[in-house]
Amino acid sequence: MKTKNEILQEFKVHESDTGSPEVQIALLTERIKHLSDHLQMHKKDFASRRGLLMMVGRRSKLLKYLKKNQFERYRSILDRLKLRR
Repeated sequence: MKTKNEILQEFKVHESDTGSPEVQIALLTERIKHLSDHLQMHKKDFASRRGLLMMVGRRSKLLKYLKKNQFERYRSILDRLKLRR
Protein backbone atom coordinates (compact mmCIF):
# COMPACT_ATOMS: atom_id res chain seq x y z
CA MET A 1 0.00 0.00 0.00
CA LYS A 2 1.32 3.41 -0.95
CA THR A 3 1.67 6.00 1.77
CA LYS A 4 -0.31 9.21 1.75
CA ASN A 5 2.83 11.28 1.08
CA GLU A 6 3.75 9.17 -1.97
CA ILE A 7 0.27 9.68 -3.42
CA LEU A 8 0.41 13.44 -2.71
CA GLN A 9 3.78 13.73 -4.47
CA GLU A 10 2.51 11.84 -7.51
CA PHE A 11 -0.86 13.57 -8.01
CA LYS A 12 -0.51 17.10 -6.65
CA VAL A 13 -1.34 19.94 -9.03
CA HIS A 14 0.80 22.58 -7.30
CA GLU A 15 3.39 22.60 -4.52
CA SER A 16 1.12 22.84 -1.46
CA ASP A 17 -1.75 20.82 -2.95
CA THR A 18 -3.59 18.44 -0.63
CA GLY A 19 -7.22 18.90 -1.63
CA SER A 20 -7.51 18.99 -5.41
CA PRO A 21 -9.95 16.47 -6.91
CA GLU A 22 -7.04 14.47 -8.38
CA VAL A 23 -5.40 14.03 -4.98
CA GLN A 24 -8.70 13.16 -3.30
CA ILE A 25 -9.56 10.60 -6.00
CA ALA A 26 -6.10 9.02 -5.79
CA LEU A 27 -6.27 8.76 -1.98
CA LEU A 28 -9.76 7.27 -2.10
CA THR A 29 -8.69 4.78 -4.77
CA GLU A 30 -5.81 3.54 -2.62
CA ARG A 31 -8.08 3.19 0.42
CA ILE A 32 -10.70 1.38 -1.69
CA LYS A 33 -8.08 -1.10 -2.93
CA HIS A 34 -6.86 -1.75 0.61
CA LEU A 35 -10.38 -2.21 1.98
CA SER A 36 -11.35 -4.50 -0.90
CA ASP A 37 -8.45 -6.77 -0.01
CA HIS A 38 -9.54 -6.74 3.63
CA LEU A 39 -13.10 -7.70 2.68
CA GLN A 40 -11.85 -10.62 0.56
CA MET A 41 -10.63 -12.24 3.78
CA HIS A 42 -13.31 -10.97 6.19
CA LYS A 43 -16.54 -11.49 4.29
CA LYS A 44 -18.82 -10.73 7.24
CA ASP A 45 -17.31 -7.34 8.12
CA PHE A 46 -20.39 -5.34 7.17
CA ALA A 47 -19.30 -2.12 8.87
CA SER A 48 -16.21 -1.97 6.66
CA ARG A 49 -18.32 -2.88 3.63
CA ARG A 50 -20.53 0.15 4.33
CA GLY A 51 -17.43 2.35 4.59
CA LEU A 52 -16.20 0.96 1.28
CA LEU A 53 -19.49 1.76 -0.44
CA MET A 54 -19.41 5.28 0.96
CA MET A 55 -15.86 5.80 -0.35
CA VAL A 56 -16.81 4.47 -3.79
CA GLY A 57 -19.75 6.91 -3.86
CA ARG A 58 -17.54 9.83 -2.85
CA ARG A 59 -14.98 8.95 -5.53
CA SER A 60 -17.77 8.67 -8.09
CA LYS A 61 -19.04 12.16 -7.21
CA LEU A 62 -15.53 13.62 -7.50
CA LEU A 63 -15.06 11.96 -10.90
CA LYS A 64 -18.43 13.29 -12.06
CA TYR A 65 -17.40 16.79 -10.94
CA LEU A 66 -14.12 16.59 -12.88
CA LYS A 67 -15.87 15.20 -15.96
CA LYS A 68 -18.36 18.07 -15.95
CA ASN A 69 -15.91 20.91 -15.27
CA GLN A 70 -12.44 19.89 -16.49
CA PHE A 71 -12.66 17.01 -18.93
CA GLU A 72 -8.94 16.85 -19.74
CA ARG A 73 -8.03 16.47 -16.07
CA TYR A 74 -10.74 13.80 -15.80
CA ARG A 75 -9.27 11.76 -18.68
CA SER A 76 -5.79 12.21 -17.22
CA ILE A 77 -6.72 10.91 -13.77
CA LEU A 78 -8.55 7.91 -15.24
CA ASP A 79 -5.49 6.98 -17.29
CA ARG A 80 -3.06 7.48 -14.41
CA LEU A 81 -5.13 5.41 -11.97
CA LYS A 82 -6.13 2.85 -14.59
CA LEU A 83 -9.81 3.14 -13.71
CA ARG A 84 -12.50 1.84 -16.05
CA ARG A 85 -15.02 4.34 -17.36
